[in-house]
Amino acid sequence: QVELVESGGGLVQPGGSLRLSCAASGFTLDDYDIGWFRQAPGKEREGVSCVSSRDGRTYYEDSVKGRFTISRDNAKNTVYLQMNSLKTEDTAVYYCTAAMGYDCSGYGSDESYWGQGTQVTVSS
Repeated sequence: QVELVESGGGLVQPGGSLRLSCAASGFTLDDYDIGWFRQAPGKEREGVSCVSSRDGRTYYEDSVKGRFTISRDNAKNTVYLQMNSLKTEDTAVYYCTAAMGYDCSGYGSDESYWGQGTQVTVSS
């Protein structure tokens, strides 16, 4: 059974840091692009970041560039999202997603696998 399980969410103050983890089971990440979407209340789900299967190239939504870092550990079948300099507008449920591919073009597509999400709240 294919499953993605997110962890690491929580409550942090503005300017703080948090690391999200996504552990995959039922498949290996070697041939999959994997990354993160997020959804805030009243807003549609938006892409945050993705790391490709081919060469580890990373992609970021403009609002998180320079603050977030995505990485993958194929040996652990896990992807991480290091979130620094967090802002209140980063508050959302963060979802891990994976799709077979090589350049993140299919990340978040209808053919993707999805996790259940983890809540990130940035507030003073």
